[in-house]
Amino acid sequence: MVESTLSAVGRVTKRAVIGAVRGTGELAQAIVETTADLVKATIAGAGDLTVAVEKRVGEIVSGVIEAANEIGGDLFVTIKSTVYGIVKAGSDVGADVAKTAVAATEGAIKAGAKAGADVSEATKEAVTGAIEAGDAIGTDASKAVRDALATSVKGAKDVIEPPHK
Repeated sequence: MVESTLSAVGRVTKRAVIGAVRGTGELAQAIVETTADLVKATIAGAGDLTVAVEKRVGEIVSGVIEAANEIGGDLFVTIKSTVYGIVKAGSDVGADVAKTAVAATEGAIKAGAKAGADVSEATKEAVTGAIEAGDAIGTDASKAVRDALATSVKGAKDVIEPPHK
Protein backbone atom coordinates (compact mmCIF):
# COMPACT_ATOMS: atom_id res chain seq x y z
CA MET A 1 0.00 0.00 0.00
CA VAL A 2 1.28 3.45 -0.93
CA GLU A 3 1.77 5.79 1.99
CA SER A 4 -0.53 8.81 1.90
CA THR A 5 1.03 12.22 1.37
CA LEU A 6 -2.10 14.06 2.45
CA SER A 7 -2.00 17.05 4.77
CA ALA A 8 -3.93 17.00 8.04
CA VAL A 9 -6.91 18.60 6.29
CA GLY A 10 -6.66 16.04 3.49
CA ARG A 11 -6.58 13.13 5.95
CA VAL A 12 -9.60 14.44 7.86
CA THR A 13 -11.42 14.94 4.56
CA LYS A 14 -10.61 11.41 3.43
CA ARG A 15 -11.86 9.87 6.68
CA ALA A 16 -15.01 12.00 6.65
CA VAL A 17 -15.86 11.07 3.07
CA ILE A 18 -15.26 7.37 3.66
CA GLY A 19 -17.46 7.50 6.76
CA ALA A 20 -20.21 9.41 4.97
CA VAL A 21 -20.23 7.09 1.97
CA ARG A 22 -20.24 3.97 4.14
CA GLY A 23 -23.03 5.48 6.24
CA THR A 24 -25.27 6.47 3.35
CA GLY A 25 -24.10 4.39 0.42
CA GLU A 26 -24.58 7.46 -1.78
CA LEU A 27 -21.27 8.70 -3.20
CA ALA A 28 -22.22 11.99 -4.89
CA GLN A 29 -24.44 13.39 -2.13
CA ALA A 30 -22.05 12.30 0.62
CA ILE A 31 -19.19 14.07 -1.16
CA VAL A 32 -21.15 17.29 -1.75
CA GLU A 33 -22.24 17.49 1.89
CA THR A 34 -18.90 16.44 3.39
CA THR A 35 -16.81 18.79 1.27
CA ALA A 36 -19.18 21.68 2.00
CA ASP A 37 -18.93 21.01 5.74
CA LEU A 38 -15.14 20.78 5.57
CA VAL A 39 -14.79 24.00 3.61
CA LYS A 40 -16.88 25.79 6.22
CA ALA A 41 -14.99 24.21 9.13
CA THR A 42 -11.49 24.84 7.78
CA ILE A 43 -12.04 28.52 7.11
CA ALA A 44 -13.97 29.40 10.27
CA GLY A 45 -12.53 32.57 11.71
CA ALA A 46 -10.43 33.42 8.65
CA GLY A 47 -10.11 37.09 7.82
CA ASP A 48 -10.14 36.75 4.03
CA LEU A 49 -12.55 33.96 3.19
CA THR A 50 -11.57 33.69 -0.47
CA VAL A 51 -7.88 33.28 0.32
CA ALA A 52 -8.69 30.75 3.04
CA VAL A 53 -10.87 28.69 0.68
CA GLU A 54 -8.30 28.85 -2.14
CA LYS A 55 -5.58 27.73 0.27
CA ARG A 56 -7.47 24.65 1.50
CA VAL A 57 -9.19 23.52 -1.71
CA GLY A 58 -6.31 21.39 -2.96
CA GLU A 59 -6.05 19.59 0.36
CA ILE A 60 -9.78 18.90 0.49
CA VAL A 61 -9.92 17.71 -3.12
CA SER A 62 -6.92 15.41 -2.62
CA GLY A 63 -8.53 13.85 0.43
CA VAL A 64 -11.81 13.23 -1.39
CA ILE A 65 -10.05 11.68 -4.41
CA GLU A 66 -8.01 9.38 -2.17
CA ALA A 67 -11.18 8.35 -0.32
CA ALA A 68 -12.94 7.55 -3.59
CA ASN A 69 -10.00 5.46 -4.75
CA GLU A 70 -9.93 3.57 -1.47
CA ILE A 71 -13.63 2.71 -1.51
CA GLY A 72 -13.81 2.10 -5.26
CA GLY A 73 -15.92 5.15 -6.03
CA ASP A 74 -16.32 6.61 -9.50
CA LEU A 75 -13.48 9.10 -9.88
CA PHE A 76 -15.38 11.38 -12.25
CA VAL A 77 -18.51 11.53 -10.06
CA THR A 78 -16.13 12.33 -7.21
CA ILE A 79 -14.46 15.18 -9.11
CA LYS A 80 -17.74 16.77 -10.17
CA SER A 81 -19.37 16.41 -6.74
CA THR A 82 -16.31 17.73 -4.91
CA VAL A 83 -16.06 20.86 -7.03
CA TYR A 84 -19.80 21.46 -6.71
CA GLY A 85 -19.65 21.15 -2.91
CA ILE A 86 -16.66 23.45 -2.58
CA VAL A 87 -18.07 26.19 -4.83
CA LYS A 88 -21.47 26.07 -3.10
CA ALA A 89 -19.86 26.19 0.35
CA GLY A 90 -17.58 29.03 -0.71
CA SER A 91 -20.66 31.01 -1.70
CA ASP A 92 -22.42 30.13 1.55
CA VAL A 93 -19.57 31.62 3.61
CA GLY A 94 -19.10 34.72 1.46
CA ALA A 95 -15.99 33.80 -0.50
CA ASP A 96 -15.54 35.02 -4.08
CA VAL A 97 -17.42 32.40 -6.08
CA ALA A 98 -15.40 32.83 -9.28
CA LYS A 99 -12.03 32.47 -7.53
CA THR A 100 -13.32 29.54 -5.50
CA ALA A 101 -14.56 27.85 -8.69
CA VAL A 102 -11.19 28.26 -10.39
CA ALA A 103 -9.26 26.96 -7.36
CA ALA A 104 -11.60 23.99 -6.92
CA THR A 105 -11.56 23.12 -10.62
CA GLU A 106 -7.77 23.33 -10.90
CA GLY A 107 -7.33 21.36 -7.67
CA ALA A 108 -9.69 18.63 -8.84
CA ILE A 109 -8.00 18.32 -12.24
CA LYS A 110 -4.58 18.07 -10.60
CA ALA A 111 -5.73 15.54 -8.00
CA GLY A 112 -7.60 13.53 -10.64
CA ALA A 113 -4.54 13.40 -12.89
CA LYS A 114 -2.41 12.29 -9.95
CA ALA A 115 -4.92 9.50 -9.34
CA GLY A 116 -4.61 8.38 -12.98
CA ALA A 117 -7.74 9.98 -14.43
CA ASP A 118 -7.87 11.17 -18.02
CA VAL A 119 -7.13 14.91 -17.78
CA SER A 120 -9.67 15.97 -20.42
CA GLU A 121 -12.44 13.98 -18.71
CA ALA A 122 -11.37 15.29 -15.29
CA THR A 123 -11.49 18.82 -16.70
CA LYS A 124 -14.96 18.25 -18.13
CA GLU A 125 -16.32 16.93 -14.82
CA ALA A 126 -14.64 19.60 -12.68
CA VAL A 127 -15.86 22.43 -14.92
CA THR A 128 -19.35 20.94 -15.00
CA GLY A 129 -19.44 20.71 -11.19
CA ALA A 130 -18.37 24.36 -10.86
CA ILE A 131 -20.91 25.52 -13.44
CA GLU A 132 -23.75 23.56 -11.84
CA ALA A 133 -22.89 25.10 -8.46
CA GLY A 134 -22.79 28.57 -10.00
CA ASP A 135 -26.17 27.97 -11.64
CA ALA A 136 -27.61 26.78 -8.30
CA ILE A 137 -26.32 29.91 -6.55
CA GLY A 138 -27.85 32.39 -9.00
CA THR A 139 -27.53 34.32 -12.25
CA ASP A 140 -24.63 36.55 -11.21
CA ALA A 141 -22.66 33.61 -9.80
CA SER A 142 -23.38 31.55 -12.90
CA LYS A 143 -21.92 34.23 -15.17
CA ALA A 144 -18.95 34.90 -12.88
CA VAL A 145 -18.05 31.19 -12.69
CA ARG A 146 -18.32 30.70 -16.46
CA ASP A 147 -16.22 33.79 -17.19
CA ALA A 148 -13.54 32.89 -14.62
CA LEU A 149 -13.25 29.29 -15.79
CA ALA A 150 -13.11 30.28 -19.46
CA THR A 151 -10.19 32.63 -18.87
CA SER A 152 -8.32 30.68 -16.18
CA VAL A 153 -8.69 26.92 -16.69
CA LYS A 154 -7.14 25.21 -19.72
CA GLY A 155 -9.81 23.31 -21.65
CA ALA A 156 -12.75 24.90 -19.83
CA LYS A 157 -13.95 26.84 -22.89
CA ASP A 158 -14.60 23.53 -24.65
CA VAL A 159 -17.00 22.46 -21.89
CA ILE A 160 -18.81 25.69 -21.05
CA GLU A 161 -22.25 26.24 -22.51
CA PRO A 162 -24.44 29.29 -21.92
CA PRO A 163 -26.75 29.05 -18.90
CA HIS A 164 -30.17 27.53 -19.48
CA LYS A 165 -33.00 30.01 -19.26
